[in-house]
Amino acid sequence: MLRHLSVRKGILAATIAGTTALGAVGAGYAVLAPVHHAEAAESSYTQKLVLQNLNSFYKPALKGKFPGDMNAYTVGKTTRDEVLDRLGAAEVPRKNASGYDQYTANMGHPGYAFHYNKNNVLNEIRYFGTNVERQTNIGGITMKLLRQQWYAPASTTTIGSGANKQTKMTYIRGDYKLEFIFNSSTDLDHINLIKA
Repeated sequence: MLRHLSVRKGILAATIAGTTALGAVGAGYAVLAPVHHAEAAESSYTQKLVLQNLNSFYKPALKGKFPGDMNAYTVGKTTRDEVLDRLGAAEVPRKNASGYDQYTANMGHPGYAFHYNKNNVLNEIRYFGTNVERQTNIGGITMKLLRQQWYAPASTTTIGSGANKQTKMTYIRGDYKLEFIFNSSTDLDHINLIKA
């Protein structure tokens, strides 16, 4: 009889252990399912931010402007003195009249470069995006996404050579051009705004 009780206790212990193990597996699965759902929601949110960022360039470009803080400057109108008065000296100033004044990305603020004609009037703005959360900014814009949202560009050209080869996709926006400069189909380096 004692032996019979020992066997019953062993079976009961095994059953409890098995149920506990299955419960743990089930609990683990229950924990994983919401995490997967949260990742999908985060991915959807990231994609929404990328689209907002991309589309924020569309309308301002018609007026020769970039969105956000750069909306104060107009390609073909704003002078270098006006840019310097508002932004201060560039972190990387141009070395000669044909160079660019570069303002580096920091603390979540995007990087820019400004080029001026011989009269020191702005003739190109480059947008380099942010370093922090880059994937929700310029880093999330791919060639495929650009074509899906803005359709076929006015032109696609290869610039540079060898390891420095890039693809430039140009969209005409009224009197201006928006040029998306890609290192690869999924790596957008920067965006240029120039007169058409």
